[in-house]
Parts: sequence; structure tokens; C-alpha cells
Amino acid sequence: MFSKSVIVLVAVSAMGCAHIHFLEPGVKVNGEYYRSVVLMDMLLPDIRSVSGDCFVFQQDGAPAHRARDTVELLGALTPDFIPPDLWPPNSLDLNPVDYSIWSVMQEIVYQTHIANIDELKHRLVQM
Repeated sequence: MFSKSVIVLVAVSAMGCAHIHFLEPGVKVNGEYYRSVVLMDMLLPDIRSVSGDCFVFQQDGAPAHRARDTVELLGALTPDFIPPDLWPPNSLDLNPVDYSIWSVMQEIVYQTHIANIDELKHRLVQM
């Protein structure tokens, strides 16, 4: 098994899948980084390219996701944001990437030996 890891971001909906983004190794995903880089530079532009302004945005309970500034930003910039007080504690249906898609991708990606992070990223993007 390949022992290195990479943080992968993607948005998925019935309308399509956004680009796959990779965070740089060792990056600290605090609230500011999450808002300015992950949301503003990566996910929100991709989501809009797939679905325009027809989407509902929900996150999990990671500290950067629950930060007051993040919740305010998403409330202002997304057409339909589900606030943290309405997030279910654990719902497989509302998080298909974590509970369905990654397990399928993992089975395919790891069928043969992976030499390095670049090869891992290439395999993920090719899926």
C-alpha cells in the first residue's frame, strides 16, 4: 500500500462533479485558509460552473466549516446555505463523497502499486 496521503476536495451534485483539487502537503486548513482559498478560489467557482445559482451548500462539522466568519460568508454568497444548527449529526445521504464515492475510488485507484503523490493525484483525476 502507498503510505503517503493528500487532501482532496471536490463538490458533487446531481448536476455534475466539480474539478478535483489537491491541497499542498502540510497546509494548515484554518478558517481563513478555508474561506479564502478552498471556498473562494476552488469550490464555489467550480460549483457555480456546474450548477449556476441552483445549489444547496452544506458542510460537515470541521472547525473551519463551523467558524462564525465561514458561516456568515456562505450565508451571504450561496443561494441556499444550510446553517450548522440544522446539520444532522451523521447522515450518509447528505455526504455521498465521504460515504460512497471515496470507497469506490479507493478500490480502483489502489488496484496496482502507486509510486508517489504525483501518480496518486493523476489516478484520482483520471477517474
